[in-house]
Order: sequence, then structure tokens, then C-alpha cells
Amino acid sequence: MTVLPADREEITLTTEDGLTLVGELSLPRSGNVSATLITLHPLPTAGGFMDSHVFRKAAWRLPYLADVAVLRFNTRGTSSPRGTSDGEFSEGVAEAADVRAAVDFAVTRGLPNRWLVGWSFGTELTLMHGADLEVEGAILLSPPLHRAKPEDMERWAATGKPVTALVPEFDDFLRPDEARERFTSLSQLELVPVEGAKHLWVGEKYVRVVLDAITARVAPDRAPLPDRVPQEDVA
Repeated sequence: MTVLPADREEITLTTEDGLTLVGELSLPRSGNVSATLITLHPLPTAGGFMDSHVFRKAAWRLPYLADVAVLRFNTRGTSSPRGTSDGEFSEGVAEAADVRAAVDFAVTRGLPNRWLVGWSFGTELTLMHGADLEVEGAILLSPPLHRAKPEDMERWAATGKPVTALVPEFDDFLRPDEARERFTSLSQLELVPVEGAKHLWVGEKYVRVVLDAITARVAPDRAPLPDRVPQEDVA
């Protein structure tokens, strides 16, 4: 639960259909941004939101440890302590505008080396709507492949952009062997099975696995992450 120093700013995103989405941008105090994570949270109808624990801890740690900016926001109709985004949950369809708004915000702010990082439902949004946006690639955490179709993966494949999927050994929806079969059309996919992990990445051990894996792909010179920091820097 350690919160490390960063410049944290409450933000709003405006979608092309006129909705206001609430979020937060966490930036390294060094002023040097090695990479930018645009995070897409788990299913809001099952309790997912911008504060889902892996993304919250990414925002608490990565700006300080890796000079990585972390953009978190609530998709339409989703609530968190930050507030409630306008609109209603749309099963991943109208959320296309939410993904575009987040990427456009990062582009407008001049945030470099932008990556989509989806978790569960957020991986569906990434696969369905992210291939043609101004991002370097994507990282998928616990992809269920409930909504994303082979044609979505083919669109990503055509871009040549790197895509990594971290697939828990004991996932509730899609485990590594089945994932290898179902991701066939995404030819450049790097599939990383994570031994012992479950869909929600519960436990500090698995949070560290995820954050190390993300950092190794978006800011490789900053990986692996240190496991200790000076006491005076702990909030």
C-alpha cells in the first residue's frame, strides 16, 4: 500500500459523443517520461473501475520507480472515489469513444511512448478499439476473449505493433493453453503464462510480476523494478 512521490492530477476526458469521463494522471516528478500507460479497467458491472488494485498500485509506484506516466479513468457510467463518468455501460461498444478520448488526451498532452494496458474487460476494449490509435502497442492482463473477435486481432496483427498477454495459470475465463489457440490470428502476440496466478492478480507477489512485466516492455532500461526505496520517499 506504499504511495511513492509523483505529480498526480485529477483530469477529465471529453468523448466525441459529448460525455465527460473522470480520471487521474500520475507523472514522474523528474519531468522525464520514459513511457505512458493508458489503462483500461476491468468490467464495471463486476466491480471494475480506475482504482482496481493493479492499476492503482501502478499509479502509486511506476512514476517514481520507472519514470512511467500512468493515466487511469472510469469508462462511461463507472464510479469510483474520483467520481462517476457520464453515460451508461455499453458492453464495450460505445466505450470505443472512451478509449479514443484517453489516447487523444495523452497525445494532446505530449505524453510519449504510449501503451494501452487493459485488464479483463479492458483487454476487450484494447483489442476491439485500439489497433488504429496512436499507441506503440498493448499489454493485456487476464484477457477473457468474451467480446473481442478474430477480426479484431487480425487488425492488430496488420499493424505489427507489439502485443503482450499475461495469462494466469488459474484464470477463471481463459488459461494459457486455450489462449494460445484463440490468439492464433494475432501473429505477433507474446503470450506469458504466469504460474500460480488467478484472474484478479491478488497478492503482492502477482502485482510485482505484472508491474515488472509491464516495465520490461515499455521502459526496459528501468526493469526489473527495485523492491526497496529510501524511507523518506514513502508517503
